[in-house]
Amino acid sequence: MRRRTNGKVRMFLKNMDFWLAVLTLAAALFGIVMISSAGGESAVRYVIVQSAALVMGIVGISALMVLDYEYLSGISLYLTIIGVVMLVLVLIPGIGNVENGARSWFKLGPVSLQPAEIVKIIFIIVFAKQLSDNERQINDFRTVLKLLAYGIVPILLILVQPDFGTASVFIFMFIAMIFVAGIGRRYIIGGVASVAVLSPLVWFFVLQDYQKQRLLTVLNPEADPSGAGYHIIQSKLAVGSGRVFGAGLFKGSSQLNNALPERHTDFIYSVICEELGIIGAVLVIALICAIILRCIYIGMNARNSLGTYICTGVAAMLIFQTFENIGMCIGLFPVTGITLPFFSYGGSSLLTTLLAIGLVLNVKYRSRMINF
Repeated sequence: MRRRTNGKVRMFLKNMDFWLAVLTLAAALFGIVMISSAGGESAVRYVIVQSAALVMGIVGISALMVLDYEYLSGISLYLTIIGVVMLVLVLIPGIGNVENGARSWFKLGPVSLQPAEIVKIIFIIVFAKQLSDNERQINDFRTVLKLLAYGIVPILLILVQPDFGTASVFIFMFIAMIFVAGIGRRYIIGGVASVAVLSPLVWFFVLQDYQKQRLLTVLNPEADPSGAGYHIIQSKLAVGSGRVFGAGLFKGSSQLNNALPERHTDFIYSVICEELGIIGAVLVIALICAIILRCIYIGMNARNSLGTYICTGVAAMLIFQTFENIGMCIGLFPVTGITLPFFSYGGSSLLTTLLAIGLVLNVKYRSRMINF
């Protein structure tokens, strides 16, 4: 009995990716510290919620480690149904709750849950399963149409909320995963051409006035400094004021004058730059990049293509959210409300990110295991 236990411990130590686990925990704890600094009078509540999400995420990772990711892909049909039902229910008045102009939340007393965040995990598993099953005929037209259907359904349901930021994350994950699967050049060219043709139609007939304003504001935020451009201007001021070493934790000027909105969520990176300077800003980027590179490495060494596609989806999610959030904070991209992974306040966001890392750890843990 002792020999069997020792064997399981040795197997766990051999197959577990401690680098990814340590980097993830370090990023999450670093994020909680910054949320505490950015939260102002509500900092204690934010820290409690974020810490609870961290604990739940660790529990979720432990649960995912027990289940083989191939088993999770085997119940992809049920996961698909759950995901679609969640995205439909949140659109129903009285069930879904409106926040910041989008009906994107379930609210149960003091607890809020954004179903689109959970559906990210479901989408990665389900779409990876479809790519794995159809990789030999990936360039067959009927296969491409089927794969498009798996991507379009959640994206459209999220756009209806409307939440263009989260929908963009799904689009990027879809593109990255299908590219790694080996989609043909003619489909890539066709996709780019379709975007070029549809863009004017989307601009004139789909986007609302406030959404157009967000895009135009990036080009010249000073045109409306107290209105549409206010967030970007204040964010850039906070980023620039940090210089090399920053003002120090809890000492940012935007905290003292309450100038920067959404400090603890959308613009947490601006706070990091302001309080920790370029050193803290580079450290955050390096930490997230190390996590992303580790996910890619694990995907490249997965025992099968299913594991590769899962790791690709997770890496794509982290890449897009990181670039969009940081680009938004420094005025390169429009304000979309996309969170910075591990650092922005939000229980749903942190839990989703940790579960995504759990999937990658699952792939790594079973990269050398033989299941009987």
